[in-house]
Amino acid sequence: MTAQPLLVIHGGAGIIQKDKVSSERRQLYLDGLKDALHAGYAVLSNGNGSAIDAVVAAVASMEDSPLFNAGKGAVFTRNGTHRLDASIMNGSDLQAGAVTGLTTTKNPIKLAKLIMNEQPNGHCFLVGPEAERFGFSHGLVQVTPDYFDTEMRKAQHIAGLERDDSKPIVSEDYRAEQSVSKDQGSVDSAKGTVGAVALDAAGNLAAATSTGGMTNKWESRIGDTPVIGAGTYAENGVVAVSSTGDGEKFIRAVVAHDVAAQIKYAGKSVVEASQATMTRVEKMGACGGLIAVDSKGNFSMPNTAGMFRGWIGTDGVAHVGIFVDD
Repeated sequence: MTAQPLLVIHGGAGIIQKDKVSSERRQLYLDGLKDALHAGYAVLSNGNGSAIDAVVAAVASMEDSPLFNAGKGAVFTRNGTHRLDASIMNGSDLQAGAVTGLTTTKNPIKLAKLIMNEQPNGHCFLVGPEAERFGFSHGLVQVTPDYFDTEMRKAQHIAGLERDDSKPIVSEDYRAEQSVSKDQGSVDSAKGTVGAVALDAAGNLAAATSTGGMTNKWESRIGDTPVIGAGTYAENGVVAVSSTGDGEKFIRAVVAHDVAAQIKYAGKSVVEASQATMTRVEKMGACGGLIAVDSKGNFSMPNTAGMFRGWIGTDGVAHVGIFVDD
């Protein structure tokens, strides 16, 4: 099968209002999205470049940026630490890898891919220090925990503690309307989970997602990002999906697989299935968004109130947006 390669990414979703975003700040995020698209598409356009390698390249690019809530830009837990999560899935064989609770792995998505490929002891989902030791033994770059510190995330952490130190901020990642704060609507308050889905020339699909989680979360909290079927899903001939939003509700709704099931069993288009899933989670009181691409190169990027997003195809032009009407 010969397909037209396509890469779609997101850098998180949120209640993002144009009047609270400076043109300079907006451009920084748009440039970050373009960098990720070009990094991923450089893989896809290189002869036999695979979808799985493309999504890793795109997500790793966003993990290396301090702008997004993944890798370098990860938020703080309520204890002032970082706990990073990631997952990846290969649509060609349904292999998957996931990690959670990372503190020293520079690029969590690369560890998720390593676990998927190596399947240590048959495992596909690892947590914490043992996972990181496995990555280190295979040459993955490790950093000191303070590598992930940024002034912006530290300010969010402190502000959250001052408001109510008994609860995580449900929305630096996603400013729910009942969780009003002075920076609601700014690009920096949007849910910073990052993700990518891709279709390669061989017709293979892949999806990858990475996050720092929720500001001031419990250190042991796990959201939808590393959960296969919730934050990430890919199956050849069906769809590849990466989601971002209210993690607990996205787990309960099994968001990524819900899109796939509607396409596979109900015959819906990727646009119909994606929108139906988002409507469902909105009725649950959740906010967020997702990206999805099917085996024919059709794609969808539905979101509730704004999402950092972009796509790139065979013309090599990076298309990016933030607001609902972009």
